[in-house]
Amino acid sequence: MNLAVIPARGGSKRIPRKNIKPFGGLPMIAWSIRAAIQSQCFDRIIVSTDDAEIAQVALAHGAEVPFVRPPELSDDHTGTIPVIAHAIEWQNQNGAKASEACCIYATAPFVQASDLQRGLHVLQTTGAEYAFSVTSYASPIQRAMRITPEQRVQMFQPEYFGTRSQDLEEAWHDAGQFYWGKAEAWLAQKPLFSPDAAPVPLPRHRVQDIDTPDDWEWAEWMLKALTQVQPQGLA
Repeated sequence: MNLAVIPARGGSKRIPRKNIKPFGGLPMIAWSIRAAIQSQCFDRIIVSTDDAEIAQVALAHGAEVPFVRPPELSDDHTGTIPVIAHAIEWQNQNGAKASEACCIYATAPFVQASDLQRGLHVLQTTGAEYAFSVTSYASPIQRAMRITPEQRVQMFQPEYFGTRSQDLEEAWHDAGQFYWGKAEAWLAQKPLFSPDAAPVPLPRHRVQDIDTPDDWEWAEWMLKALTQVQPQGLA
């Protein structure tokens, strides 16, 4: 069976209560739940949370909250992989064993059902242990620079100063939306960023981290622009 796990702890500090803060007329987490439901990829959609209010909102929007995430997996330093492994272990002990599981972040309002479907297809057809969303950098990373303590600029790779942008290899980064994986890979806590992971490319205009108030404001502008193009919604 296929399991969706949406991690959503209650202790966000930079944007308080961001997992359930209203965004575009819905609590933030509802966008991820809605995309998961519409994808029809999942037998169960579970929200892993330590917070009663988040649990209530998740239930109201169609997800399940069959357990309370334990405190040792709810602090600022807990990574994603142990949280997903815990949910898979719970599922395996309380029903049909999961074969594939997808982590969908609670703050991924631009994730689309079709992206989740594509991710599952990539996982099942490439032999990879993981398949997750990526997008390209807007500027060539080979021409990145630092600001020195003396307030000067210094290239990380000065050998590329004279190279045309179009001649540099394109670079990609984690889009921070979803991570499909074989249940065995999650349970073994294998690293996501490895040769055993396959990319699911997304366009840059649908990718935005939401970690700070500035990120949130930018995401609201993105939503307005996207809904003008797709008036029926994003997912």
